[in-house]
Amino acid sequence: MASASKHPRIPLKTRLKVWWEGYDMNDVEARLRAIESRRAKPEPVKARAAPPPIDEDLPINPWDEKRIEIAQYIWGEGYCGPGGPEHIVSMSKLLAMSPEMSALVLGAGLGGPARVLAQEFGVWITGVEASEKLAAAGMELSIMHGMAKKAPIRTYNPEEPEEFERNFDRAFAKEALYTVKNKKALVKQVSANLKKDGLFLITDFFLADGGKGASQEIRDRKEKEAQKPYLTTVEDMVDILEASGFTIRVNEDISDQYISMIAKAWAEADKVVAKLKEQGEEGKALIEVLMREAEHWSDRSRLLEKDFLQVHRILAAKKVTKTMSDW
Repeated sequence: MASASKHPRIPLKTRLKVWWEGYDMNDVEARLRAIESRRAKPEPVKARAAPPPIDEDLPINPWDEKRIEIAQYIWGEGYCGPGGPEHIVSMSKLLAMSPEMSALVLGAGLGGPARVLAQEFGVWITGVEASEKLAAAGMELSIMHGMAKKAPIRTYNPEEPEEFERNFDRAFAKEALYTVKNKKALVKQVSANLKKDGLFLITDFFLADGGKGASQEIRDRKEKEAQKPYLTTVEDMVDILEASGFTIRVNEDISDQYISMIAKAWAEADKVVAKLKEQGEEGKALIEVLMREAEHWSDRSRLLEKDFLQVHRILAAKKVTKTMSDW
C-alpha cells in the first residue's frame, strides 16, 4: 500500500487533517524524519498541537446524503466502495454473460456495478439493496442514465429473503454478504431463483486463519461500524454454498488487489479536500464525513495487510439435478 502513496509515513486520516488545516505535506514529512532521526538522543521532542478531533457522532453507516456524496468523490459516480468499471468488467468475465441473459445483483448500492454489467454485456439486471437511501439514489442514477428498465435498483430485506420476482441466469454479490446474519437463507433463496446452469459470483470480506488471528482488532473495528458485520470464514461460506446446491469453481484470495484499489482511490484525497474547502460551511461538513470515511477504509486496509481479514472471489455453479426427461 505504501508504494501507491506519496506520504507513506503518515496515516491516511492524519494526512486528511493536515490537508484540511492547510499545512504543507512535504514540511510535515520533513519534520517527521527529523523527529525519527532524534529518537535515539536523550533530548525530549516537543509535541506539535494536535489537529481538531474527528466528530465521533458523524454517520459512517447507515448511509445518508453526505456520505453518499463523499463516496462518489472517492470511488466514482455510482460506487460506494473499491472497484470501478474496469474492475467490475474484468472480474465478471467469469460469469460469461450475454444479452439474452438476466442477472441479480445483491447489495447493488448506488448501482454502478449493475449499470456496467448491463452496458458491457447487454444483460438485464435486477439490483437489490438493503439500504433504502442507497437504493433510492441508485435508482435515480439508473433513470438519469436511461437504464431504469435495464438496471433498476430496489430495496430488499436480506435477513428475511422472499422469492425474487423472476428467475435469473446469473447472480452477483459484491461485498454484500458480510453484513447479513442469516447467510444460509439468503444463499438458498438465490439458488432457488437461479436457472439451470446458473452461476453465482461473490466477492466479500472473510476472517483469516479460521477466525483466530486478531479477535481483539476485529472486535475493535466492529464497534466502530453502525451496521453490524457478521463475519465468517471463507471455509464456512463454501459450506453454505455447497449445502445450498452449488459447486465451487473458483475460490481466490484477492486481498492484495483490494488493498491496491483502496490506496489508489484515496491517493487523490487531498484534491477532494481542496475542492470541498471552496464550498464554505457545507464543504467543511463534507470534509468531516470524508475524514470518518478515511478512518473506516484505513482500518480495513490495515486489517487486510495484517492478514486478519481477507477478500475472496468465489464463483459457484448451481448443481444440475437430473430428471427422467434428461435420460
